[in-house]
Amino acid sequence: MHRHLLLALLVFSLLLSSCQTGGGGAGDPRQLEYRRLAIAAEKPGDYYVGRRFHIARTHFWGYVRRPGESWDKSYLVVINEKFKRQPDRLPEIPSGDGPAYGSDHNTEYRLWGYYSGRKAYDPNSNLMLPEFVLQRYEVKNQSPGWLFKPNEKFSGERLLRGEPGATPGKRN
Repeated sequence: MHRHLLLALLVFSLLLSSCQTGGGGAGDPRQLEYRRLAIAAEKPGDYYVGRRFHIARTHFWGYVRRPGESWDKSYLVVINEKFKRQPDRLPEIPSGDGPAYGSDHNTEYRLWGYYSGRKAYDPNSNLMLPEFVLQRYEVKNQSPGWLFKPNEKFSGERLLRGEPGATPGKRN
């Protein structure tokens, strides 16, 4: 625990100092190191870290990884709601001014559950993705910033990376 607190303080001080010196822009390679240190400081445990990633008309949920692992090792998943509904189970087309499905895009969660060992097909994206059985969740960060690269731009229409082994009929 003490080691994680020290790493978190180090990351915070590095971020603060880069803001004061004018560094830390989207192309700044130090951001990768800050992210690496922040992830390394995550408390180990029997949970996952999930980042909601929403593209209209798709039904995958987002990226899931183990605490302490890079987002590069994450999996794009479909959530199985057998025990718990996914965090933003809302209508895709809301009535009135209320929030809609996908309104939690880019929110980071702590997830408790497990991989079923099955893959689920999302016909709108034509992807076969691992199925994650959700048992519980809590919000970790509502605005965690970029996911894979500091200069990435989310278009709302496509993934930020190719998903290995996820396209039916293709070998990646």
